[in-house]
Amino acid sequence: MQVTETLSDGLKRGWTVVVPAEDIETRRSKRLAELGREVRLPGFRPGKVPMNVVRQRFGTAVRAEILEESVNDATRQVLTDRGLRAATQPKVDVVSLEEAKDLEFKVEVELLPEIAMPDFAAIELTRPKAEPAAEAVDKALESIASRQRETETITEDRGAEKGEILAVDFVGKIDGVAFPGGTAQDVDVEVAGPGFIPGFTEQVEGMKAGEERAITVTFPEEYGSKDLAGKTAVFDITAKALKRPITPELNDELAGKLGFDTIDQVRELITGQMKREYDQLSRLRVKRQLLDALAKVADFPAPEGLVEAEFAQIWQRVEADRKEGRLDDEDKNKDEDTLKAEYRAIAERRVRLGLLLAEIGRVNSITVSPDEMTRAMRAEAARYQGQEQKVMEFFRKNPQAADTLRGPIFEEKVVDFVLELAKVNEVSVTPEELAREPEAEGAPATVDAPGQTAGQPG
Repeated sequence: MQVTETLSDGLKRGWTVVVPAEDIETRRSKRLAELGREVRLPGFRPGKVPMNVVRQRFGTAVRAEILEESVNDATRQVLTDRGLRAATQPKVDVVSLEEAKDLEFKVEVELLPEIAMPDFAAIELTRPKAEPAAEAVDKALESIASRQRETETITEDRGAEKGEILAVDFVGKIDGVAFPGGTAQDVDVEVAGPGFIPGFTEQVEGMKAGEERAITVTFPEEYGSKDLAGKTAVFDITAKALKRPITPELNDELAGKLGFDTIDQVRELITGQMKREYDQLSRLRVKRQLLDALAKVADFPAPEGLVEAEFAQIWQRVEADRKEGRLDDEDKNKDEDTLKAEYRAIAERRVRLGLLLAEIGRVNSITVSPDEMTRAMRAEAARYQGQEQKVMEFFRKNPQAADTLRGPIFEEKVVDFVLELAKVNEVSVTPEELAREPEAEGAPATVDAPGQTAGQPG
């Protein structure tokens, strides 16, 4: 095989490759001989088909197969012999593939950059930690108790007061015409309580059983139904009964209704759930810091092909958001060139981070085990009740789809590896401080590396 370098520009390389015709013919003859031993044709005993017949029947197809294999094998050999790793799929242009002549083709490829391992011990991070406050647990218990509340009818002849329950029928109209979903019977409304259009529950205050009233409300601009968003409606309301809510006490009797023996068990469950939520948020915060720190040391050149692919995905989402009117406020007044420049910078950051995480994983032999993949596929399949088996079969038949699960698992394992080596200082904070969104430095905490780079090291 003759190889001549034709391009060397940054991460881009190109070669002209010539594979001798004798090599092609040797492989072709070997494959035809194998077919001759295996093929079954009418009039011939198995394994006794003459070679001229085999060549006549299968020669063209076998040659095409051998040519494709030769191109792929030669391309891999060119990279392997030079100790190079491709970042993108090699681009191959065949120059000559005439019968009995040398196979000649050109190949161009973009390479993975040389990536130096950071000094993980020099990375300093702060892990915010919060503990569930007794007041927060009590508030959650009270919320649970309120959902278990019962009601008793008030027989007094008086109007409804705040916090009481008024059973009503209502018909909502816009411009005098009833609209779909605006009519209901025997609905319990908490006077001045939540759960309805702003201004609705406040206007039923003072109504007596049997009384009728028309109230006017305006649907919020961000209301889920576009046909109703921002519009003014009139509701004709008929009060039917006044009730008093009775909230159960926070005791073992309430616990029994919830399936527990004691109220302390319920309290422990709530505390544990809060703790897990706080810990997840804490990890998200320290992970974001880590990725920001790694982004600062990821100063190697990013392959243009990967950056372009990542930017194309990002820009597709931006255009969809703009079409639907969902652009962030800070982006709405920016011109297209400014937006493209900013999102291209984000794309480049993601590519660098993805490649760095992939290299950390490769160098340190971090992999995603078959058991981890099976658990991830089962968790995903569980989201589709009744179709779990079909989802599992889909993943088994479509490795690329399964790689969408592999990438995030690999990323988390690499993050865990680096966190073990970095200097991480734990700081106690309040739950409110933990929940406060920190200022981002250009990218979200999840890399989602382009082309699942992070999930496929090497």
